[in-house]
Amino acid sequence: QVQLVESGGGLVQAGGSLRLSCAASGGTFRRYVMGWFRQAPGKEREYVAAISKSGGTTDYADSVKGRFTISRDNGKNTMYLQMNSLKPGDTAVYLCAAVDSTWATSTWYSNRPSDYGYWGQGTQVTVSS
Repeated sequence: QVQLVESGGGLVQAGGSLRLSCAASGGTFRRYVMGWFRQAPGKEREYVAAISKSGGTTDYADSVKGRFTISRDNGKNTMYLQMNSLKPGDTAVYLCAAVDSTWATSTWYSNRPSDYGYWGQGTQVTVSS
């Protein structure tokens, strides 16, 4: 089973940038479709972005499209989320998630939290105005 650890969160002013990392261990990373989600206090968990096993297919929520970039390095067992032009509305705990996709095509990904069986503990991102 894979274990996930996020890092890179922090406090940033509006318009600034952060790069989140998600380090995976205990599994064959290239088997897993990966995703980023976020959860603000009092709100439901929200989809941010997802990336296919090979990294060749990516998807974004409309709220972050054009500002965030998801990527992965299968050689380093790590996924990233580059966040630019941050807004106060981006403030949340950011969680990375994995789904074992050995059965899936190379382009498959999911934006549904219920599809993901493995989750990290999250990293806090706070954007001040």
